Amino acid sequence: MREGEVNGMKAKQLATLKFFSLLFLLPGLAGLIISAIISTNYLDTLPKSPTMNELRTVPREINGAVVYQTAQENRRLNIIEYSSVGVFILGLGLGLVYLEQWGSAQASAAEQEDKLTHNLG
Repeated sequence: MREGEVNGMKAKQLATLKFFSLLFLLPGLAGLIISAIISTNYLDTLPKSPTMNELRTVPREINGAVVYQTAQENRRLNIIEYSSVGVFILGLGLGLVYLEQWGSAQASAAEQEDKLTHNLG
């Protein structure tokens, strides 16, 4: 393989890594924002003491205040929070791999340029 083909393949791999990193980071961040909005809404609207007739007996601490929710509300918010964190961390990991690969590609390009300028000078 020629050097240009290797650089082209490296550029395609970097673009793919960047794409997938953003593909996971952005939805993960959006999910975290949505869960924060839901939590804030819960803090404003849910009762501060258990309400048996509404089945609001599951406590949740939000910013130091305890509110009581139903088991279904608790399950839904937990799923949103945990899946958002997982997706975000996956995107973050891919982003770190992308930055490592990008940095090594930049160092390699700088080394090649130094060799060319040394050979000419």
